[in-house]
Amino acid sequence: MTDLSKGEIKIYEHNGSNQVEVIMQDNSIWLSAEKIGELFDNKDRSTIQRHIKHIYEEDELSKDSTCAFFAQVQMEGTRTVTRNIPYYNLDVILAVGYRVSSKIATGFRKWATDILHQYVVNGYVVNEHLLKKEHEKLITLQTLTNSLAQSIKSKKLENLDDIKKAVNFLQDFSNGLVLLDDFDHGNLDKKGKTESPAQRISENEFLEVINTMKPAFESDVFAVPKDDGFTGAVNNIYQTFGGKELYPTLEEKAAMLLYSITKDHCFHDGNKRIAASCFLYFMQKNNMLYINGKKRIDDDTLFSITLFIAESKTEDMEMFRQIIISILNRSK
Repeated sequence: MTDLSKGEIKIYEHNGSNQVEVIMQDNSIWLSAEKIGELFDNKDRSTIQRHIKHIYEEDELSKDSTCAFFAQVQMEGTRTVTRNIPYYNLDVILAVGYRVSSKIATGFRKWATDILHQYVVNGYVVNEHLLKKEHEKLITLQTLTNSLAQSIKSKKLENLDDIKKAVNFLQDFSNGLVLLDDFDHGNLDKKGKTESPAQRISENEFLEVINTMKPAFESDVFAVPKDDGFTGAVNNIYQTFGGKELYPTLEEKAAMLLYSITKDHCFHDGNKRIAASCFLYFMQKNNMLYINGKKRIDDDTLFSITLFIAESKTEDMEMFRQIIISILNRSK
């Protein structure tokens, strides 16, 4: 069990006034449900606890690896009592944040990434331990790739040619493509290259594109929204924080759009197809779909990436963002 009493205290400041104490321990950041509520504009603790409960019930995250207890001494009447208070790591904090305030969650993620990087550089985490964790992530990636390839092979889908191409792509990716080597060495691109102003596409415009797809599918629930997740996914890529865009390049916006629609399961059916179509439409509207007469991301790669994202864990979001950005940046 993580002993948070040994953690380092840092202060996160939001909007110049809202200050929240966070605990840094085991290469992550930890907050109690009460502190998470304070972080996200003083949301009620019961609201935060309800979201956390749903996250665990839906197996979005494992409680064993994301929850730790911190012994706190407090007065209850005239008695001094020690209580073990549950604290939750960065994965849970962000999972809750994207439900209640994606803008604050994104800003906090950027701050947390920077502060954890400093934490490592300053020597609080042993390099050997970091290398071991990166190696484990690589093994996880290879295992997930092979597992996904096998699951696709066993499914009875109509377009077998596309499935075979996706399987080949995934297996090649696992066996040592340049991007995998770059992942191993931490060299994936975090930022895009095209800083041109984005052609803003409204939710309704995207929905018009989606509606043209409906006749091709017999499902009664294809493109039927589950919640307002699609609205959030579309608006999220244009967000600003402190007067600056959270995703300043076209590649970063496109990557986040593809990831969010695929992973958030905004519709009852067709999420991967819809995500890929919206991604391509965004690329086309912003004059970045082709380079030298060739698509910047081929159909097989896009098909495979959407499948891979759908099977991924929430904590791997940044890795997939970087993979997509790297593919777009390096297209010739």
